[in-house]
Amino acid sequence: MPGDLILLVEDDENLGFVIKDNLQLHGYDVHWCKDGVSGMNNYRSGGYKLCILDVMLPKKDGFSMAEEIRAENHQVPILFLTARSMLEDRLEGFKRGGDDYISKPFSMDELVYRIEVFLRRSEARSIHDVYQLGQYEFDFNNLRLSLNGHEQALTQKEAEVLKYLANNLDKVVKRENILKAIWGENDYFMGRSLDVFISKLRKYLKGEPRLEITNFHGVGFKLTLKNQK
Repeated sequence: MPGDLILLVEDDENLGFVIKDNLQLHGYDVHWCKDGVSGMNNYRSGGYKLCILDVMLPKKDGFSMAEEIRAENHQVPILFLTARSMLEDRLEGFKRGGDDYISKPFSMDELVYRIEVFLRRSEARSIHDVYQLGQYEFDFNNLRLSLNGHEQALTQKEAEVLKYLANNLDKVVKRENILKAIWGENDYFMGRSLDVFISKLRKYLKGEPRLEITNFHGVGFKLTLKNQK
């Protein structure tokens, strides 16, 4: 929300200036760094509500930054800026901990909109949403999945996908409905990105054999809690 502190890491002088200037006009407090090393140093000063990372950076690339940030904080949203359009690059970004992508060139209105969506959803987590999924306790508010004292931290996007599935337990949910509800759009790139998040959630839920995320090819997914035999 306006007044929130945002970390911007972008080595292009002109683009960095334009992004910072526009976000400040919308009321955000922006710290702009021009390489990955200074970006990480600034990140560790704390207090950031969102990180905007260019992928191609001097000294340390955006993917490496995302990995380091995720090792310390699963909650802060990470948005990649990139001129790369290859699907493999986008999927790599999600695997490293990114929440979303915006491809250059882009409009400032689109960037501001995506930032606002992330921050509104972060604020909305003040509602106490706790789900019991077999032996797992899923605390959406705190982005945490717990089993027998072991806790798995989730990113905002991971938690949103799991919440959508949990709210439709034992029902097939269409891919396009998940994408529109969480990413705001339904296209091929986002669909492949969803597959990455589903793969991560399967890994996180493997401690409960009764839980299963089934893929219905070309249709969608179903989170099932099987009866104990």
